[in-house]
Amino acid sequence: MYNEYFGFSAAPFSIAPDPRYLFMSERHREALAHLLYGLRVDGGFVLLTGEVGTGKTTICRCLLEQVPDGCDIAFILNPKLDTVELLATLCDELHVPVAAGERSIKVLVDRINRHLLDANARGRKTVLIVDEAQNLSNEVLEQLRLLTNLETHERKLLQIILLGQPELRERLAQPELRQLAQRIVARYHLEPLSRQEVGAYVNHRLAVAGGQQRLFPDAVINRLYRLSGGTPRLINVICDRALLGAYVEGKTSVGRSTLGKAAAEVLGSVPQAFVARRIVLASALGIALVGGAAAAWHYGFSDPATGTATAVAAAPTASTEPAAPPAPERQAHDADSSAAGAPPVATVAAPPPAPIVWPRPEEHWLHEVMAVHSLFALWGLDARLVGIDDACRLAAHRDFGCLRRDGGLDELRAMNAPAIVELRQPDGPNFLATLLAIDGERARISFAGDTREVALDSLRQQWHGHYTLLWRMPSGWHRTVGTGMRGADVAWVVRQLGRWEGLAEPEAPAGTYTARIEERMRAFQRSTGLPEDGVVGPMTIVRLATLADPGTPVLTKQAP
Repeated sequence: MYNEYFGFSAAPFSIAPDPRYLFMSERHREALAHLLYGLRVDGGFVLLTGEVGTGKTTICRCLLEQVPDGCDIAFILNPKLDTVELLATLCDELHVPVAAGERSIKVLVDRINRHLLDANARGRKTVLIVDEAQNLSNEVLEQLRLLTNLETHERKLLQIILLGQPELRERLAQPELRQLAQRIVARYHLEPLSRQEVGAYVNHRLAVAGGQQRLFPDAVINRLYRLSGGTPRLINVICDRALLGAYVEGKTSVGRSTLGKAAAEVLGSVPQAFVARRIVLASALGIALVGGAAAAWHYGFSDPATGTATAVAAAPTASTEPAAPPAPERQAHDADSSAAGAPPVATVAAPPPAPIVWPRPEEHWLHEVMAVHSLFALWGLDARLVGIDDACRLAAHRDFGCLRRDGGLDELRAMNAPAIVELRQPDGPNFLATLLAIDGERARISFAGDTREVALDSLRQQWHGHYTLLWRMPSGWHRTVGTGMRGADVAWVVRQLGRWEGLAEPEAPAGTYTARIEERMRAFQRSTGLPEDGVVGPMTIVRLATLADPGTPVLTKQAP
C-alpha cells in the first residue's frame, strides 16, 4: 500500500526470507562460521541457538548455499517425531529405501549405517541438520547421539547440526543428556542486533527495496532498538506498521509517536516500563551467557610468542573428548548396542593425491581454525574454535610448548615435528594448512578440512617459511639450557641424549651442564641438522622431546 508512496519497488520489511534482503551482522557471520566449521570437522554435534526471530533460519539458508563439494545434507524441519519417525525421515532425506513393514529401530539404523559407509567409501560426508531442535524429546536426542557412534577407525560417519531456541541449551545441560552435551564440538548463541546494527539493518532493507530517502531518523532508530530488543523479525513487523502509519498520516518519514503506535499494535498493550525492563533483563542475561560461551572456546589471548618457546603453569580445563590421530585402516563398528546392526568391517581405499583448491577469501578464519584443530588433534588435544593467535596460549594451558617463527622446511625436518604452515596463493589472501608428514618428495597436509598429498617442491613454492608447532613440555621445564647451568632440565637433557646415543641404560642424570655434555649436544645438533651451538634452545628442545615418547607425532618415521 505504501510502496509507491515512498518509491519502493518491493515491500522492504516483509518477513518472508527473501535472499535479496540478507543482512549479515558480525554475530551472524560468527554463527555461520561455526556452522561451516561443523561441515568440515569429523563427527560430533554443532549447536546454534537463539531467540525467536534472531535469524537462525537465515543463517541456515546461507549455510546451504555454501555446502562444500562432496557433502550430503539431510534437513529435518519438523522434529516433533518419535525415534522411529525421525530415523525414517532421515532415511527419506538420504534417499535410503526402506519398506513400510521394516521400520523398526534396528532395521532403520542398519540401513543408515550401510548408506553412511558407502558414502564414506565414495569420499562423501553426510551432515544432518535439525531445525527447531528444542522440540526433540530426550529419547530422540539420545538416538541422535547413538547415530554419532557410527564410525570408522579414522572418522565419524555422521555430523549433526542442531538449531533451536535458548531452551535447547537448558535441555542439554540436564544430567541425563550430559553424554550428548560432551559431544558438542562447536556451539554459538545468536544474540539480537546491537543499536548500531539495527540502524544498518533498517537502512540496508530500505536501500534494497529502492528507497532513496532517510525514513527512520536516529532518534526513531534508538526507540526502535529499545522496543524490539534488536530482534530482526520484530524490527520488520514494527517498521512495516510504522511505514503504513506514516503513509496514512501523509508524512515523509517515521516519527517517534508513529513508531510507538506501530509497536503497540505489534506488541500489544504492554506498559512501557515493563517493556523496557524486560529488554534490559534479557540483554543482561544474553551478555552473561554469550560471555561464558566465548570463554569456553576463545581464550582472548592476543600476545602469542614469536620465535620463542611459550610455557605457563597448567590451569584446570573442562574435560573434553580428545581427537585421535588417523588410523591407517578404516574399520566400521558400532560403539553402542542401541545402534547395533552395523557391518563389522569396511575397508576404504586411500584417496589419490589431489591439487590444492584454494578456498574463498571469506573463509580465511574458518580454515585457520581447521588448521589449529588438525595440529592439536595429532597430540590428542581438542582446540575447539581457536585461531592461530590463541594456539600457543591454549597449548601452554595443556602443558605443551609452542614455537612460532620464520624458518622453513629444513628447520621443520631438523626438528622432525608437524606444524601449521602459511600457504600463499598467487592472487588472494594466505591460508593456513597443517603439515602432517613427509615421505620422500611428497608431503601430507591437512588443508581446508581435507587431508591430501602434495609434491614437496609444490609446498616449498607456496610456503614462505612461517610455521607454528607444538611439543610436550618436560615436567618443570622453563628455560634455555647452556654450559654451567644446573637443575632438573639439565637432567632431562642428559636422559634424551642417552636415548639418542643408544645407551641401553642412560647414565645417571648430571647435575650440571658441563663442557662434555655440550660436546655431546653439538654432535646431536650436527647429526640432526639443527644449529650447532651446544645450547639447548627451543628448536633443540623440540627435537629432544621427540625422543621421549615413541607415540610423539613426527614428520618422518626415520629421523634424518
